[in-house]
Amino acid sequence: MKSTRFLLCTGVALCLLTYSGMLVAQPLVRDGALTDEAGMSLYIWDNDVANSGKSLCPGGCSLNWPPYAAKEDVKPTGEYAVIVREDGRKQWTYKGKPLYRWFGDKKPGDREGDGFRQLWHLATP
Repeated sequence: MKSTRFLLCTGVALCLLTYSGMLVAQPLVRDGALTDEAGMSLYIWDNDVANSGKSLCPGGCSLNWPPYAAKEDVKPTGEYAVIVREDGRKQWTYKGKPLYRWFGDKKPGDREGDGFRQLWHLATP
């Protein structure tokens, strides 16, 4: 199953798997950055307003930057919280900023989205 998960966590399939709510654990800290449970890097976007309760990355944006989904009954701790997106799905936040993955990261530890267009940054504690 682990190898299947990795294969599903690449490219557009990552978006579908993430957005369907299958990968939903509270973010972890690995090597100085926030990651999902599989070790894939998480990012924040400068255009999102901290503590606004919403993501400004809908539709096409979310194909490249899949929201880091949270399941319905999640209980966030610390500086983590959950917002409800326009489509009703839940998304993790850190310090009030929504968290995303980057479709270009192919394996755990990749950080290819960091600095993208000077607007996307690796989420760090």
